Amino acid sequence: MTNSRPPALRRLATTFAPLIAVLALAVGCGGGAATTDSSGGDAAGGGAGDSAKSDTGFPRTVKHAMGSTEIPTKPKRVVALDSSFVDDTLLLNTPVVGFTSYRAISDELPSYLGPARETLGKDAVSVGSLEEPSLEKIVALKPDLIVTAKVRHEALYDKLSAIAPTIMSESSGPTWKSNITLLAKALGEEKLAATKIAAYEQRAKAIGDAINAKADNPTISVVRFVDGPTRLYTKLSFSGIVLTDAGLARPKPQDVADPANIAIEISEERIPDADADHIFVTTYADDAGSSAKTKTKFEANPLWKRLKGEVHDVDDALWMTPCSIQGADYILDDLAKTFGVDAQRG
Repeated sequence: MTNSRPPALRRLATTFAPLIAVLALAVGCGGGAATTDSSGGDAAGGGAGDSAKSDTGFPRTVKHAMGSTEIPTKPKRVVALDSSFVDDTLLLNTPVVGFTSYRAISDELPSYLGPARETLGKDAVSVGSLEEPSLEKIVALKPDLIVTAKVRHEALYDKLSAIAPTIMSESSGPTWKSNITLLAKALGEEKLAATKIAAYEQRAKAIGDAINAKADNPTISVVRFVDGPTRLYTKLSFSGIVLTDAGLARPKPQDVADPANIAIEISEERIPDADADHIFVTTYADDAGSSAKTKTKFEANPLWKRLKGEVHDVDDALWMTPCSIQGADYILDDLAKTFGVDAQRG
């Protein structure tokens, strides 16, 4: 459908009526923003001053999964309701003021984002869970852009659009690279996005070429233990896309390019499907420890002991959660370290 939004004031006058009570509540409750802690790691973007650019090219209309949205001025206060868009916003040198909590991401931005957390993300606060973001908290932040995925928040599109210009990608996992390009159109940062994507893809290829030359084109398996069925990740999962960009081969059960089938659930009887020359294993840190218990059970199974591949434990929060260039760079770091090749960090 097409739903071209007018400038903010006209939109508020015509469509914001259902949220007037929400706005009053948010103002009455204060809604001050907390400052997140800083952490080490590589920067996800430039300093806060890098976002102070002219509004050349605005207003502009951006087509997205829910239709078309007018962006009146260059956004400087972004609420990102899907974690991958938090990373993308910082990557494109734009401040994030709101995000949602989801599994490994709680009430502060993750440490893998590095110094960008205390520059471009210094005012960022949680606006609730991914499943139920708080409209009151979003209103209080006075965003000039809201970004998320249709698969996450389609039902909230009209209410979010009443707060600020809102764009939605179709999905968030298999489309993570094209989502950067979509967001760049809304931020007026198309050239920067193209540069960042090209640099990542060149790095991935260089590392993959080195691995294939040194290890004779090894197959790579990705196994995840969670508080539920154990999963094997296929080619259109986040980690699978990184491996494809690196030109690394997958074992047959995981050599699947289907956006509706990014993970295959396996029981202990199907442990052999996890085999490859190298097996990268992640374990989700759930509060009850169920994931770790499942891993221990699998490892005790005689079928696991018969796997021929070399097993490598890696960080679940980096291999599974980000769906961004920042996360992909850490996967590439692990691959380079595992095979003893140049990490191509510059």
